[in-house]
Amino acid sequence: MIRRALALLALLFATLSLAPAPARADDISATARGVVRIVTIAMVEGQVVGFGHGSGFAVAPNRIVTNAHVVELASRYPENVVIGVVPSEGDKSFQGKVVAFDAQRDLALIEFEGQRLPPVALYTGPVDEGAPVTALGYPGNVDLATAQSATDYIHPLSPIRSEGVFSGRRALSGIEVLLHTAGIARGNSGGPLLDPCGRVIGVNSAITRGEDGDTSFGFAIADSELATFLRGAAQPYTAVGTGCTSMADRLKQDSAADAQAIADAAAAQREAVERAAVQREQALDKARADAERERENFMAAAAVLLVLGALSLGGAGLLATRGQRTPAIVAAAGGVVLVIGAVVIFLVRPSGEASPSDTAAAARAVPTPDAVLASGPLNCRVVAERSRITVSSTADLRLDWGSEGCVNRRTQYVSDGSRWSRILVPEQEQTVSVLQFDPATRSYANTRYLLSAAQMEAIRKLRGTAPVKGCSADATQLALLGQQQAAIRAALPAYPNEKIVYSCSPAPNSAD
Repeated sequence: MIRRALALLALLFATLSLAPAPARADDISATARGVVRIVTIAMVEGQVVGFGHGSGFAVAPNRIVTNAHVVELASRYPENVVIGVVPSEGDKSFQGKVVAFDAQRDLALIEFEGQRLPPVALYTGPVDEGAPVTALGYPGNVDLATAQSATDYIHPLSPIRSEGVFSGRRALSGIEVLLHTAGIARGNSGGPLLDPCGRVIGVNSAITRGEDGDTSFGFAIADSELATFLRGAAQPYTAVGTGCTSMADRLKQDSAADAQAIADAAAAQREAVERAAVQREQALDKARADAERERENFMAAAAVLLVLGALSLGGAGLLATRGQRTPAIVAAAGGVVLVIGAVVIFLVRPSGEASPSDTAAAARAVPTPDAVLASGPLNCRVVAERSRITVSSTADLRLDWGSEGCVNRRTQYVSDGSRWSRILVPEQEQTVSVLQFDPATRSYANTRYLLSAAQMEAIRKLRGTAPVKGCSADATQLALLGQQQAAIRAALPAYPNEKIVYSCSPAPNSAD
């Protein structure tokens, strides 16, 4: 019986061969690539006795959140109900299993294997009443109107989006829910309710019935309930609390901030050089004063010896007049030695000028422009007011900046004027990251493009084989790397989805 159900699903899954639909380059479409259709098939004695479907979204590459009522039968009768996970992209569907179930909150967690989905992020900040929201999912009334057969329910298709406004928070059977006007229907259950940046603020669960012209409203399990459920299931998730701004506005504001940061860095550099120059003059003045003091000490010592010598010679004469010949000879000899010593000390006295070694030491106190640039291990912290973050972590990062653009002693960056950049195209994730570092301002930026599977395939072809393995100062290899990065940049959308700006400072126990 179970084998028959699995064989039926496997046969249906194996017959799929659809090209991925082009994706819009916006935040909602980026989130849509982590939204799935959930299909359940109930079998009794080899016969299909029940079929249901809903929606869900990835909180990890292989874990899906949906409503508990979507997979309730699978949770109660795991031997008789098969769960199908149908991604929004690709040409395959996958079998899943329930790993966490909360009937009270109407939430469930499904695990599957075979494909990595881009996880979505939860928005943990405040949502104002009247704020725009978007629902993603697979409404059943659309399926009824468009489906040609049962196999259409396991075709990977992009989810349907509908828009509305957030109408407030309510309690439904003791559970906090979000009331909204985005159009949803049966089949949307388990799908995400999003803010304009594509971050999850709730899980669509129910609708009010419109009778006698009444307006229908949607209910979504609130983000607070979802977070509690995920923590109880020991499921890590990405949470972002920064407000949502448009990328165009952020880039415009960041351009002005970059210009100000560059001006501030230049002013700081000039100030550092001027301060060092003052310190050099002070060091030179001290060296001159020390040399003059040493000269004066020599001359004072010569004068003292000369006076002592004169006194000794005078004493010798006095002793001689008294007939004390031997003491007179001793005193005279001592006086001569003292006078000769005074002459020698006077002749070898210092010039009173700073020595070349002292002058060189003072000159080394003046830094060259490069000497005040960032280098070595750095701690980098997110500058929230200059960033636009939709799905990424805001944790600090460690950066080891080396000479000639060698980062972390293994990744080569390419010079772009005063800045250095590198484009990363990973094999597993559907994200292209343009990394940029400015040593003068100690500013590090990660500009991220969340792309479709088709877009990633095209970018990976442009990337080809890396022309530089590790770090290299070879001009030919660096030129090839620069050409490769220029080709990738030209293929990226006009606007990224995220720009995360970091401010870096020397790590503890590292040289500034």
